[in-house]
Amino acid sequence: MNLKDKTIVITGAARGLGAAMARRLALHQPVLALVDMKAEDLAATAEACKQAGARVECFAANVAVEADVIRLFDDIVARCGAVHALVNNAGITRDALLIKFKEGKVESKMSLAQWQAVIDVNLTGVFLCGREAAERMIVKGNPGVIINISSISRAGNAGQTNYTAAKAGVAAMAVTWAKELARYGIRAASVAPGFINTEMVAAMKPEAREKLTSGIPLKRMGEPDEIAQTVEFILQNDYVSGRCFEIDGALRL
Repeated sequence: MNLKDKTIVITGAARGLGAAMARRLALHQPVLALVDMKAEDLAATAEACKQAGARVECFAANVAVEADVIRLFDDIVARCGAVHALVNNAGITRDALLIKFKEGKVESKMSLAQWQAVIDVNLTGVFLCGREAAERMIVKGNPGVIINISSISRAGNAGQTNYTAAKAGVAAMAVTWAKELARYGIRAASVAPGFINTEMVAAMKPEAREKLTSGIPLKRMGEPDEIAQTVEFILQNDYVSGRCFEIDGALRL
């Protein structure tokens, strides 16, 4: 896909990986539809993308709410004309052990609220956005691409029952969509980042960062732009579909 003038939707674009993707893709002069919970949180990302040459439209939506997502994609088509690509990036964490047992008694367990919050955003939100984007691509008759942001944690990670379930799910959904939507010229894929140097990781204590990094064969965390570069590749290569790209410095959980 030639990205110039194509409408690319990025959820969770205010910071972190979403902002990095937006900045890299902006260099191709697309129409960027940036989405986050609050539109004002997108100001810095939007300005950087405009400076790079993209047309930018900002949207507020809760991807876990069906009515919000339907309205979101209606608004994107109304303001941008079409949907050519979607990067399903929005996500949250609510980490906890399934059961914490100490000195003969249960101290805590992952609550249903912790489970449901992550599933609602990280799995249901991806489903809703993917469905609505695909519908508008099909109705408009334009080919497109859907990319789900998974995680190395999709293979299982202690303290993340909810997150791992969701991230495994979005990778599997991308394979399913690649098979179902190919007839309409729509490709789908996923990206599973390892430990990436985002704002959240940067705020960790130095000793915790060092311990985290020591287990990575390349001995460093990935940079957000390295994930963005992978997204760029998937969008541009028209024979990529149905695969999960693990970008983790050779780390395997």
